[in-house]
Amino acid sequence: MLQAKLNNNKVILIEFFLLCIALPSYIILSKNAPFMFMFLWGACAYGIFILRICYWKGYKEIWNWAAVSRENLKSVLLRFSLASVGMVVFIYFYDPALMFYLPMQRPEFIPYLMVFYPVFSALPQEIIFCSFFFRRYHGFFGEGRGMIFASAIVFAYAHVLYINPVAPTLGFLGGMIFAMTYSKTKSLALVTIEHGLYGNMLFLTGLGWYFYSGSVQ
Repeated sequence: MLQAKLNNNKVILIEFFLLCIALPSYIILSKNAPFMFMFLWGACAYGIFILRICYWKGYKEIWNWAAVSRENLKSVLLRFSLASVGMVVFIYFYDPALMFYLPMQRPEFIPYLMVFYPVFSALPQEIIFCSFFFRRYHGFFGEGRGMIFASAIVFAYAHVLYINPVAPTLGFLGGMIFAMTYSKTKSLALVTIEHGLYGNMLFLTGLGWYFYSGSVQ
């Protein structure tokens, strides 16, 4: 009975508005970016709840570690290498004062960043914007380009909360990349690895400042 109620199209539409539009708008207008992780993990917990009640086929199906193959990793790493060059070039021309700030000024944080960012930031984001989003809203956006674009748009809008043009712009580009990977593989494991690589590189190059709550101030 609960599953049937949650899968009602009107409920899903209201949920989409509240989760993907109203919640980010509230954070943006109230400038509550410093509490971003609380909202992120709250939304992630809700996404996991819906997945468990409405779409659950087991952890193996959700993670799909089989997609973390040599062929897929080769594509991911090639794309990541090109994007990394683009990040360095962009920060060099856009804000050279921030270039390689973390490695030069706070190198002791790098080991923590490498471990904690993929687990505590990339993973919950990909649960929301891929595992949950692709299953929950396929009735609205389909399974192909429409879904990829919708996921990227919502992902970008969620980054407007940092009140700068860089975060949502790069968020959209990253969202497109992650959504395309997920659309192809349906692997939470692979897309989290990919997101973790990009996120760590953002902070290493200096662009991470635009994805940090301190940038709001």
